[in-house]
Amino acid sequence: MTETPAYEPRQEAMRVYALATANELATALEKVGPPDGAEEMRAPEIGLVMARGRIGGTGAPFNAGEVSVTRAAVRLTTGEIGIAYQLGRDKPKARTAAMLDALWQAGRRTEVHAALEPVRNRIAEERALKARRVAATKVDFFTMVRGED
Repeated sequence: MTETPAYEPRQEAMRVYALATANELATALEKVGPPDGAEEMRAPEIGLVMARGRIGGTGAPFNAGEVSVTRAAVRLTTGEIGIAYQLGRDKPKARTAAMLDALWQAGRRTEVHAALEPVRNRIAEERALKARRVAATKVDFFTMVRGED
């Protein structure tokens, strides 16, 4: 069994922003406290990106199709720039994630980390549930020796 790679702290935070719901991000931003005077460097905008896949995870890459992505960038008055890319077309969610990213970079990591703890717990519970469901369908194939050798 392979272990999941260790993510850098900001990568881990951005992963949580992407997997969180809009309500979870809004709640986290309320807990941390919205920044004073954040300006939009890039207003939330919707675009398309090409999703690529591989058969079995190791085959040759192929274009699976386009998916909607929303991106946003904000700058705090102290100069930190927060960015966010979110699957889907939810502009407020992308802006909230960018604000949390900017706050994280502004030295409020522990506050942002603590505010996102319920989201990380939910993600872990969903993964564990999925693992249990997959394990329940596991079939072990084996060969019996018939003794006719």
